[in-house]
Amino acid sequence: MSVEIRSPSEDELRQAMKAVEAAFGEEQKEEDLDRHQKAMPRDRFLVAYDGAIPVGTTASLPFELTVPGGAVAAGGVTWVGVLPSHRRRGILTQMMKRQLDDLRERGEPLAILWASEAAIYGRFGYGISAPTVQLDADRSRFSLRDDPGPKGAVRLIDREEAARVLPPIYDAVRARVPGFTSRSELLWDLYRLADPEHWRRGAGPKFYAVLEFDGEPVGYALYRIKLDWQEGFAKSQVKVVETCATSDAAERELWRFLFGIDLIERIQGRHDPGSPLFLMVVDPRSLKLRVTEGLWLRLVDLDAALTGRTYATDDSVVMDVRDELCPWNAGRWRMGTDAGRTDDDVELELDVADLASAYLGAFDFGRLAAAQRVRELKSGALGRATELFRTSRPPFCPEDF
Repeated sequence: MSVEIRSPSEDELRQAMKAVEAAFGEEQKEEDLDRHQKAMPRDRFLVAYDGAIPVGTTASLPFELTVPGGAVAAGGVTWVGVLPSHRRRGILTQMMKRQLDDLRERGEPLAILWASEAAIYGRFGYGISAPTVQLDADRSRFSLRDDPGPKGAVRLIDREEAARVLPPIYDAVRARVPGFTSRSELLWDLYRLADPEHWRRGAGPKFYAVLEFDGEPVGYALYRIKLDWQEGFAKSQVKVVETCATSDAAERELWRFLFGIDLIERIQGRHDPGSPLFLMVVDPRSLKLRVTEGLWLRLVDLDAALTGRTYATDDSVVMDVRDELCPWNAGRWRMGTDAGRTDDDVELELDVADLASAYLGAFDFGRLAAAQRVRELKSGALGRATELFRTSRPPFCPEDF
C-alpha cells in the first residue's frame, strides 16, 4: 500500500497521537497527550498517512543504553501501531525501515523496545537482549536465610524530595548494569514520578520510599497498594513500580521493607534477574518468579555498537552477520577489542537479531547454538565467543517506554 511516512506538523500532532489510541484501543487523556508532547521531540515521531489521515505511528525517545564497559546512544522505540482498518498492508514494515534509517542518520547505533506482541519484532532484526522476571510473591511465606538483622532505615518521602534523592541512586546503579537507560529530569518528572489517577488501575497512590544507611540514600522503592478485603480478611497487594539498590545489603533491606507492609497478601511487580533475592530467601518458590522476554534490541550500526562495548578477553572471533533490513551491517566482522570489518575466515554465522541477544550478555553463544540460532564453522569458536561476550551479571532494563 502506498502511504506517506513523515513527521507531523505542529497542527497535525494531536490527531496523529490519537491514531496511537485507536491502534491500541485505549483512550488517551488530555494530560497524557500534553505529557507525550513534552517528552517526544516531534522530529522523532513518524506517522504513516493515507492521504490526510494518520493510519500508523512509531516514535523513538533518545537514550543512552548501558552496555558492558560503557554506554551507547539508543533510540527507545515506542508508540508503534497501525489502525485496524489498515493492517496487513505492509505499513508497519515501511515504518520500521524508515525508523532504522532515521536512527542511523542520527548516529544512534542501537534501537530498543518493549514489545506489545513478542512475535512482531524478530522479523525486523530485533533480538531478546535483557529478559525480565515477574514476581507474584506470597508475603506470608517471606523469610530471609541467615538473616543478619535489619540495617538502615526506610523513609516515605513526597514527590518533590523523591525528585532530588532518587535520580543519583538510579544513576549509580545504571553505570554498572547493562540494559539500564539514561533517565532525564524530564522523564523522571513526566513518567516515573508522575501519578495520575487513571494510571493506578484500581490501586492507590504511588509511594516513594528511600532506604538510608547511616543517613545516606542507598536504595529506593516505588509502589502502590491495591486494597482488597474478603470476609473481613485483608487480601491486598503491593504493586511494585520500581526498586533500585546500590548494594546487595540495600537490596535485602528494600525487600524486607516491602514484605513487611501490613495487611498485604501478595507482592507483585517486575524483578531484576540479577537480583540476589532468589537466593536470599528461605522459600524461593514462594516468590513465584516468571521469566518474560523483557527488552528487545536492534543493532542499527554494527560497527559503532561493537566498538562501543568492552569484551571480557583479549581474543577475537570472526562472524558472518546476516542483515536483510540494514544491508550496511551484513558481512564479516571481527568481534573483540579490535572489532571491525575483516576479510578473515569466518568462524561463526548468525543473524543480526541473534547477535543482539548476546550483545548485552543475556545469552551466550552456546545457548544460541543449542537453539539453532548460530552455526559454528570453526571448532572452538562458540566457546571463545562466549568468553569474549561474558558479563559479570545479567542485563536488566527497569524503564518503561
